[in-house]
Amino acid sequence: MENLVLSSSCKVTVTLLLTILGCASCLPLDDDSVCTAEELAKYSIIFTGKWSQVAFPKQYPLYRPPAQWSPLLGVAHSSDYNMWKMNEFVSNGMRDFAERGETWTLMKEIQAAGEKIQSVHGIFSAPAISSGTGQTSTDFEVHSRHPLVSFAVRIVPSPDWFVGIDGLNLCDNNHWKEQVSVELSPHDAGTDSGFTFSSPNFATIPQEPVTEITCSSPSHPANSFYYPKLKNLPSIARVNIIKLKRSKLGFPIPQSNMTAIDNEIGDTVSETPLDCETSLWSSWGLCKGMCGHLGLKSRTRYIHLHPANNGTPCPNLNEETECEPDNCV
Repeated sequence: MENLVLSSSCKVTVTLLLTILGCASCLPLDDDSVCTAEELAKYSIIFTGKWSQVAFPKQYPLYRPPAQWSPLLGVAHSSDYNMWKMNEFVSNGMRDFAERGETWTLMKEIQAAGEKIQSVHGIFSAPAISSGTGQTSTDFEVHSRHPLVSFAVRIVPSPDWFVGIDGLNLCDNNHWKEQVSVELSPHDAGTDSGFTFSSPNFATIPQEPVTEITCSSPSHPANSFYYPKLKNLPSIARVNIIKLKRSKLGFPIPQSNMTAIDNEIGDTVSETPLDCETSLWSSWGLCKGMCGHLGLKSRTRYIHLHPANNGTPCPNLNEETECEPDNCV
């Protein structure tokens, strides 16, 4: 009888162990759960705008307002938080930021996430850039439990377009990455349906997820980034994230080559050819001429888009052809 009880007890224990082990193997492993680097690391983030008229000639904003970048807003966090994510809906705060550059609601959302699920280590920002090309930078800190960095910069002017990074992991197992460089593409927040940089507000109903804007998507000739002859859009911006070394006293030491790699804006700009675009022909005008002779009638068209960077030149805008006079004299 005693042997029977022991045998049953062993079976229960084994079953429990197998259940626990089985469940443990099913648990998801977060990207940042394996970070065993030193607890804190400090980085410098350098954002370089490459939005030039040479690289992006179509409808390039020259005034009211001219091409520029909003302040950079970023966060160091764990995998429990997302500032924004491809193919997912943005939050109300991210919508306000992408459409109008307003940061209040987004910052409140980030702070709430940090207080509720302890997923945020800190928020950081960098000044705006008053032109399409230029640089801005700031420093931020990451933690071994919060090794991911996300940020966004609004494209100004635009309906709801921005550039940024979602959840870049700066921890590489037992050490922090020394440097990361990423070329950035424009993204659509999915909350405004405007096609051009200066489009009036036109809310997207229902809201759509975040998508990358390419040279062929959205596939509409009115789209400011529509370049159907290109395979890929040129990079519109770049970000460099560089780990700051610490002195023996704990103060960060600036890297001597920190700005050298960022002063190559002109070297990486490609000239994007822009073909002339014209309207459709107007209707033929009246046929004018003398009785008994052939007359002439004409039609016209106008330029929608002037060519740039050796693009296809504009064709003739006026055309005449012979005809039988309607009201001869």
